[in-house]
This record gives sequence, structure tokens and C-alpha cells, in this order.
Amino acid sequence: MIYIVVPLALLLAGAFLAAFLWSVRKGQFDDMDSPAVRMLFDDDDRVRPDATEKATEDAESRSRP
Repeated sequence: MIYIVVPLALLLAGAFLAAFLWSVRKGQFDDMDSPAVRMLFDDDDRVRPDATEKATEDAESRSRP
């Protein structure tokens, strides 16, 4: 049993190490501060009122028998 578990554990640890090194090289950990505060700022994209009215009219026309 130990001859199966130890190599399997080493293989799994190696896979996690490879995934970690890949993510570091691809820049996943370069900026750790911006994503945490990004949710505090408002988006500049506004929904156009005419698009909302059109969607409401379409929904109302579909709901009528």
C-alpha cells in the first residue's frame, strides 16, 4: 500500500508545484492589490434608457396573450 501512496503523493505534489510555477511565470501574482479594491469603484458604463425601455416593451408584448 505504501508503495502506491508515496509515489502518488509525490506525483500530486509535483503537479501542484508545476501549476504554481506556471502561474507565477504567466503573471497571476503580479498585482495583488488592484483586484481587491476594484469592486469599490463604480463602473463608467451606463445603461442607455432607450435600450431599457425597448427591452421592457418587448417583454410586455411577449407576456400578453
